Amino acid sequence: MSRQTFRKTLSANDVGSTGGHQAGILIPKGEKELLGILPNLDPGTKNPDAWLDCIDDEGHEFRFRFVYYNNKFHDDGGTRNEYRVTHMTSWFRDVGAREGDEFEISKDESEARYSIRIQPKASDVTDTDEEVVRIRLTKWRRVH
Repeated sequence: MSRQTFRKTLSANDVGSTGGHQAGILIPKGEKELLGILPNLDPGTKNPDAWLDCIDDEGHEFRFRFVYYNNKFHDDGGTRNEYRVTHMTSWFRDVGAREGDEFEISKDESEARYSIRIQPKASDVTDTDEEVVRIRLTKWRRVH
């Protein structure tokens, strides 16, 4: 299998600039291809997790936590049923990640670590003669 690469445009919440308590990047359950490169987490266990060993473009190594928050199925009144990657805030701060930048994660099945990087947001182009319509996508997408 070849390398699989996924990108997500970072929101203010993702990079921690909103001051909210929500931690980590959300991975929707419908993102089957992305979930396929991540460790399998047992839904029969409450909030199962696994550590992702990652390396960035500079060769620095990091560990992020991949967790399935699933108390909806384990606790009376539980509401959580979502995948997240956490323990990223300090890395985002260290690399200067901002809202609008893209987070990229990739993996080859023959490699033990995930490759990660931040692609800075493209500079805004302004056309003074016409109104410019911008569409902001923050969901995950596969890079081919």
